[in-house]
Amino acid sequence: MESYRSKIKGLSSMKQEIDGLKSKGKRIVFTNGCFDILHPGHTRYLYAARGLGDYLIVAVNSDTSVRAIKGDERPVHPQEVRTEMLAALGCVDGVIVFDEEDPLKVIQYLMPDVLVKGGDWPENKIIGADVVKAAGGAVKTIPFVTGFSSTDLINKLREI
Repeated sequence: MESYRSKIKGLSSMKQEIDGLKSKGKRIVFTNGCFDILHPGHTRYLYAARGLGDYLIVAVNSDTSVRAIKGDERPVHPQEVRTEMLAALGCVDGVIVFDEEDPLKVIQYLMPDVLVKGGDWPENKIIGADVVKAAGGAVKTIPFVTGFSSTDLINKLREI
């Protein structure tokens, strides 16, 4: 029952794991986000991202990072809850937390084969795209699922 929590790793143990996978020819996919309130837009996106390779890493903004990006009222769920929910998804192979406002250092350290963001991000705005492409990797966008947004859900709940 607890085994999905083993997907949540520190940065150095994640690096060790993916280096081993890469040595076996496995394609590593990376995405990141706050994932504050998990919704169908997230799950559809993550499922599609996993289809682009053999191992999907989800880098989650820490609570400090989310507050810096989205303000003092966020995150709704602490990072321990957000990472646990992501780790419980079958399409997610590994989860890490990062404190910076953007994942550039994590991307540079892990060097995934595929960097993925939602279709609402133009490639020239995807942080780390240049790094991944320069190393021979690919940058992919997945069509944005309309009708689902953590911010919209929070605003709806405030109106109740």
